[in-house]
Amino acid sequence: MVDAVIFDLDGVIVDSEPVWEEVRRAYVATHGGIWQPDSQRRLMGMSTGEWAQYLSGELGVTRTAEQVATEVVDEMTRRYAERVPLIDDADEVVRRIAARWPLGLASSSPTRLIAATLAVTGLTDSFRTTLSTEETARGKPAPDVYLAVARRLGVDPTRCAAVEDSSNGVRSAAAAGMRVVAVPHGSYPLDPDAAQLAAVTLGSVDELTPEVVERLP
Repeated sequence: MVDAVIFDLDGVIVDSEPVWEEVRRAYVATHGGIWQPDSQRRLMGMSTGEWAQYLSGELGVTRTAEQVATEVVDEMTRRYAERVPLIDDADEVVRRIAARWPLGLASSSPTRLIAATLAVTGLTDSFRTTLSTEETARGKPAPDVYLAVARRLGVDPTRCAAVEDSSNGVRSAAAAGMRVVAVPHGSYPLDPDAAQLAAVTLGSVDELTPEVVERLP
């Protein structure tokens, strides 16, 4: 039985992964770094501190990790002020699941972007609690953020369902002991090992219904 549902944000509710990739690619090029073929896949799920250090260290950006984090998030905030890329019907999906279970949000986005996104989409009140990996010791694929959200909800992690799109996100929720509903992004398919961790895989988030959650093994 599932007692709570925990959503990821990027790639599940908002189609932000392409925006993050565009912004970080441009930032790396502007500041003397070299983007690698596997950079986007590696970045998905990292906390702000982790990806800022990755850009500054491994990709050779000529800025400190602190500068990288501030400047990239500033640009993302500017983009979101123009348009939040809400995935079709994702807001309605969240509301129909919230009508049945308490919801949490476990995201790798910075806290200020989470707040802005939920405010613009009208979903702030749908979630009992939200948490950024900025506030945990480790980002995804470590289970920290999912365990912390379950603790805030007062629900055993093994009685939570998690809705995720990325390989690192699926690994994170599975490592926390949760039943994972995978909704892979068409441009960023799951790695084979992550795909095997999902209890169910959906073609799009609008396929997520209370019946799907109730049938989770």
